Amino acid sequence: MIKVAVMGAAGRMGKALIQAINEDSETELTAGILEPSSTLVGADLGELAGVGKLGVLASASVEESLDAFEVLIDFTTPQTTLANAALCARSGKQLIVGTTGLNDEQKAQLVAAGQQTPIVFAPNMSVGVNLCFKLLEMAAQALGDDYDVEIVEAHHRHKVDAPSGTALGMGEAVAKALGRDLQEVAVYGREGHTGARDPKTIGFATMRVGDVVGDHTVVFGTEGERVEITHKASSRMTFAKGAVRACKWLQSKPASLYSMQDVLNLK
Repeated sequence: MIKVAVMGAAGRMGKALIQAINEDSETELTAGILEPSSTLVGADLGELAGVGKLGVLASASVEESLDAFEVLIDFTTPQTTLANAALCARSGKQLIVGTTGLNDEQKAQLVAAGQQTPIVFAPNMSVGVNLCFKLLEMAAQALGDDYDVEIVEAHHRHKVDAPSGTALGMGEAVAKALGRDLQEVAVYGREGHTGARDPKTIGFATMRVGDVVGDHTVVFGTEGERVEITHKASSRMTFAKGAVRACKWLQSKPASLYSMQDVLNLK
């Protein structure tokens, strides 16, 4: 059994991760970490997640749980994730990162941590989304510069970063296939008299509404036709199950920074 810890165990994603770990025959939840100020520190993690008593109590720091786990799953904030990456690198613990909103400098810090311990980092752990990344690469290569590209994403009202990490990952996959630099061609929303569309741009549109778990559509359009590749997530369990799959794949892998494309053998 692979001993797994969950960062942010009382959150929406944390509870889904606890459920997914508990349901998998090869993983065991052995630790869960909350904010030190949380009134839920010391609570049974299974009861927090609604899966029944597990006998594993929520702790207030990763440090006090280091001896309890082999892999840490972190879907929290860039600052927390980077602190945990440095700790895991020093202590030889494996790390699964589903945190979004990291900038280039922060991603470089993850790369550095990956030189010391195995890490899987993905803006989206869903198997379906990562298949879409591959399909987008194939579509962009086949359709080429004659097709405009627009990306539309929707998430729940509580999401704090925009566009989503998944939408940006989709944009990067398309841009790379077309030989473009996303930072140079991305357009984030339009307003007013914008003029005709630059054919090299990749547009992003963002919605934050209700309890949407995650919807993403990439549109390739030209005169006379439109191709759309869409993924819709209806439950956070799809991300949680992908993270558990990454945990199992990571065993015995050498230190490096991996992606879900590596986990799914899609590269």
